[in-house]
Amino acid sequence: MKQTKLFSYEDKDTIIHRLSGLTKLICFLLLTFAAMFTYDIRVLALLTLFSLFIARISQLSFRRYRIVIIYLVVFMLFNFILNFIFAPNYGVELFGTRHELFTFTTGYVLTVEQLFYQLCKIVKYISIMPLGLLFFATIEPSEFASSLNGIKVPYKACTVFSLALRYFPDIQRDYTNISLAQQARGVDTSKKASLKNRIRNNAKILLPLIFSTLDRVELITNAMELRGYGKYKQRTWYSRRPLMRNDYLAIALCVLIFIAVLVMRFAVTKSMFYNPFI
Repeated sequence: MKQTKLFSYEDKDTIIHRLSGLTKLICFLLLTFAAMFTYDIRVLALLTLFSLFIARISQLSFRRYRIVIIYLVVFMLFNFILNFIFAPNYGVELFGTRHELFTFTTGYVLTVEQLFYQLCKIVKYISIMPLGLLFFATIEPSEFASSLNGIKVPYKACTVFSLALRYFPDIQRDYTNISLAQQARGVDTSKKASLKNRIRNNAKILLPLIFSTLDRVELITNAMELRGYGKYKQRTWYSRRPLMRNDYLAIALCVLIFIAVLVMRFAVTKSMFYNPFI
């Protein structure tokens, strides 16, 4: 059975991977906040293209994160449907015009304005999705912890984040191993079994997975205590890298993008949304 390690570091030699962990964290926050500050579909479309371009040069494999992307698509689909069910006329109220497309029942009329509003929300989600996948795939856990500590986050909290990121692949590996062991005992968790049996049989994996997790937590805790972890208020980081020329250029580029989004939001459009119906 092939294991797919989600939310784990991909060691590659690209210009994105060679950036400092602090640079990646700052750029990720700037671009994410830039997308959060606006619903202007023009700005969000440009941010999406920029995110996909960065993902391309970092050699990010979207196939590896297929299951995550499927869940996100399902979430966006439900969000799209529920938005229309609970607020079918919000787009009309937002843009101040009404262009009807299709009437379902009384009170549920699909309008161009509502469709455009919900499209803006979907593009907003899409613009952020590659950034999140890119961040997890290009930053090593210890480097992530050192970058958090670089912006004055307490090092104990940084270590917690680092261990959590390191533990995702371990959980997936343990789950796969336990699943294979259960299948060897005749517990079928493959696609050949019915959905009901698969759910029931997968539930049998949870208990040994929980116990193996607790064993690993105890092992790590004892190792950290034996090494005197937490004795001092400060610590050094072996994985911390100094900021180089490319780091400053990347930060400057993301700062410019963030400022440009703020200018569009507060000076040009003076609104969260771009209104093409005026």
